[in-house]
Amino acid sequence: MNHANGALRFDGPHILIVEDDDGMRLLVSRALRESGYRVTACRSGAEMLSHFPGSIEVDLVLLDVMLPGASGVDLLQAVRLRSTVPVIMLSARSEEADRVLGLELGADDYIAKPFGRPELLARVRAVLRRAGIAPRPSAPSRPEVLVFSGWRLDLRSRTLLDPTAVSVDLSGAEYDLLLVFLEHAGRVLTRDQILEMSRARLASPSDRSVDTLVSRLRRKLEPPEEMPPLIKTVRGSGYILTGRVERG
Repeated sequence: MNHANGALRFDGPHILIVEDDDGMRLLVSRALRESGYRVTACRSGAEMLSHFPGSIEVDLVLLDVMLPGASGVDLLQAVRLRSTVPVIMLSARSEEADRVLGLELGADDYIAKPFGRPELLARVRAVLRRAGIAPRPSAPSRPEVLVFSGWRLDLRSRTLLDPTAVSVDLSGAEYDLLLVFLEHAGRVLTRDQILEMSRARLASPSDRSVDTLVSRLRRKLEPPEEMPPLIKTVRGSGYILTGRVERG
């Protein structure tokens, strides 16, 4: 649906909102629609899960943590068993433990309530951009494939293949983090640098959000027992990707 003369557009990325508060669901839906997104709104986890897998095409899920019945954390786990769709958690609880748990379970971002419209839209754009869904600004041309320690990352399809050519699923935040490491291989990166370069505004640099992301990525890049880890911790400084990166 596309109206002329500056009216609303509904042909953008499709966002699924899961929020039991009627007023909040209406406000978020309106803000997204006025910014050109297609929106489907759900009141419960059961309604949300009916869309997975494949009853409708969803580009991003906004998932409230405090829902009646199954919690948002439980629903996130259920979604991750069925889909790699980007997920932003929404919660009135801002404790670090809650943010870290959501990130550990595969969330791509976390927004604490109350939040303003500019923050919501900025975070939605950032997650969609990392997922390769929203248009990206023009940039210098880059290689299409990065090869490291037998792994292959295809930048066109955003596909990661392990040394045995098996595909490894990455969330949007994990892909973004891996790309930062590959583009700065052999260089120690601080947590602040990782947050800035990846644009992954998952939490403040003072908490464990970067450590959580690195831990998730490490588990997926686990080398054979006789091989050193690809991502090393540099005590008191940050992290470094070891090994050589070849550009295809």
